Amino acid sequence: MSLAIPESVKIYSQFIHPVVMWILLATAIYALYLGIKIRQTRNAEGETKKELLKGRYNIRHYQVGSVLLAFMVISPIFAMAITYINNGKLILSPHLIVGLTTVSLIASSASLAPFMQKGNMWARNIHFALNIGVLGLFAWQVVTGIQIVQKIISKL
Repeated sequence: MSLAIPESVKIYSQFIHPVVMWILLATAIYALYLGIKIRQTRNAEGETKKELLKGRYNIRHYQVGSVLLAFMVISPIFAMAITYINNGKLILSPHLIVGLTTVSLIASSASLAPFMQKGNMWARNIHFALNIGVLGLFAWQVVTGIQIVQKIISKL
């Protein structure tokens, strides 16, 4: 038994992942900003620290990071499903491999949260390094993703 999916759904569903990923890239940059503000707050003193604490950067970073983690896992799985539906197979490409690597890195980074909450600097430093890696790979994904979207559009 095969699932009959209307052709228009198959075509337009291919554009959901790229749009979501652009939103997630902006969200990741915002999460980086919040993380930097947390570090500034931790290192500040006196009135400056009191003022920075009002921003609740730690809570916002944790919440944004949680949403980011969820969507950075869900969106690639969705994209692989759409690719399989449209092509009858997954297309093994650098875009796919780097995307899966990015998912692994962000999950690893998030797993450090309990250690960071206990004040472990090694966990904070690894968290920061992993997320810089995520952003770098993510930026590369944007370039290859645009190329893939251009191929899809040229076939329409």
